[in-house]
Amino acid sequence: MNPAISNRELIRPSTPEGFPPPTSQLYSPSILSFGVVCSSNINRSMEAHVVLSNAGLIVESYGTGTQVRLPGRSALEPRVFKFGTPYEAMYKNMAGTDDDTAFFTRNGVLALCRRGAAVKLAPQRWQDTSNEDVTKHDVVIAFEERIFDAVVEDLQTREPTEEFQPIHVICLDTKDNPQQAKIQGRIALELCWLLEKTAEKINRSGSHSGFESESHRDGLVIEVPEILDAFQEERMKHTPIKVLHQLCYL
Repeated sequence: MNPAISNRELIRPSTPEGFPPPTSQLYSPSILSFGVVCSSNINRSMEAHVVLSNAGLIVESYGTGTQVRLPGRSALEPRVFKFGTPYEAMYKNMAGTDDDTAFFTRNGVLALCRRGAAVKLAPQRWQDTSNEDVTKHDVVIAFEERIFDAVVEDLQTREPTEEFQPIHVICLDTKDNPQQAKIQGRIALELCWLLEKTAEKINRSGSHSGFESESHRDGLVIEVPEILDAFQEERMKHTPIKVLHQLCYL
């Protein structure tokens, strides 16, 4: 009989040490909505999802792959699932025997499934997300250049909405392993805080650079490139990050 994930194992992961959640007065709810994207919506984007949401930011996570691919017993034997398969179902599939449970515990895959199940039902595929849901996001962070390219291509090929809203797509290039995901999840939070504070400033002022601004989205179109340049220059002193940015409209 396949084991289920117990309620005890589904405690929501805590915000990383050193990054306490901002006060509710500032960030509940946040002004900006963030999308975080990796390949399978189980490692890098889920780490960022947890970190950002625990900090009080509005966030949703996605994958751009054709399927959810998890490490198997060899590089030639990955465990493959359809997007929309519940994290708990993936957990049960890989914990069907004592031997499987021991192996997938050692390689960390069961822990990733438990974390996913504690946050939401199942992995979501970016390309299958409706325009209505995509345009809720002000900023989309991709954790690999090819994923960044896939998100930009998808936005550029969608039928534009009547609102034709700006969406900032940013790449923080990250190796697909839990250790690097944790590092870049914290870095993503730093960047998102900067963007959130900028949006607050724009909304408070009611104007931007001497011109009346319709919303924080208009102001961010001007502010984001400068923020990213400064962020990369400062962060590159400590962590080699490849930061890309593309302004899209939908």
